[in-house]
Formats: sequence, C-alpha cells, structure tokens
Amino acid sequence: MPDKRLTTGHVSFWNQRLVEWSMLALVIVLLLGVLAYKVRELHAQAELAAVRSTLGNLRTAFVLDHLRRSVPSGAGAAVQNNPFELLEHRQPNYFGEASAAQALAAPAGSWVFDAACVCVGYLPLGTEWLQSPTGDVMAWYQISGAPGPLQLTAREAYVWQGQVMN
Repeated sequence: MPDKRLTTGHVSFWNQRLVEWSMLALVIVLLLGVLAYKVRELHAQAELAAVRSTLGNLRTAFVLDHLRRSVPSGAGAAVQNNPFELLEHRQPNYFGEASAAQALAAPAGSWVFDAACVCVGYLPLGTEWLQSPTGDVMAWYQISGAPGPLQLTAREAYVWQGQVMN
C-alpha cells in the first residue's frame, strides 16, 4: 500500500508548480499588454510628426509659390488652389480632391483637398488620438492669406495626445 504522505506531497508539489507557472504567464500577458499599448502610443506620436511635417511642407510650398509669382517673368503664373499640386513630390497618402462627406470614405491616414471650402483635411489612422471641440473625426486646415503667401490655419483647436495641432 502506497504511503499517503508521499502521494499528498507529490500533488502539493505539482499544485505549487502550476500556481507558479500561472503567475508567470499572467505577468507575461500583462507585460505584453503594456508593450502593445506603448507601441500604439509611439505609433500615434509618429503619425503626429508626419502630420506636422506635411503641414510644414505645404506652408513652405505656399511661400515658394508666392515668391515665384512675385518675380517678374514673361508668363503669368497661375494661382494654384490645391496646395498638394505645389509640392515637388506628391504625398503618397494624398487621396485627392474630395468634399467633407467624401473625405470620410478615404482610407485612414489620408490627406484630402476640399475645393468648396478651400481647405485640406487629414483623416487619422486612429481616431482615438485626435480630439476636436466639435467631435469631428478629421483635422481641417483652412487656406487663406492673400495678398501675401497663403496660410494654413486649423479650423478648430485640435488636440493630439494632449498636444495642440496647428
């Protein structure tokens, strides 16, 4: 007849190991969850940097276009309404001309130009990072500023991860 103390100790040992491995698995799952959140947060910061870079490129294109038109030349320079046409290299995520309603059908992470309001819009990859006072899911920038270089001005006070977008 087997000794009961030996059998009970053996089961207790395996129960203890099971608890230890379960705790280790829980810690690993929690760490992976934190890592996934931080990766998404970093991705959102990279997207914000790309948005700011594009806005800077468009603003620079406005200044260069203004300078080009102010220099006397034989041919009159046509005024370009769509600022993406002023860029030397078109944005790979430029969707095209679209109204505000059509812009919502654009792929996430796309830029659009709305000729009716003369503004550019950006549809973020993740809408959870962009806060708008009116709840708009897109960031819109109005084009204005004649007679000098044209300007891009945010239509609302957009906030991206606690940072003001302008």
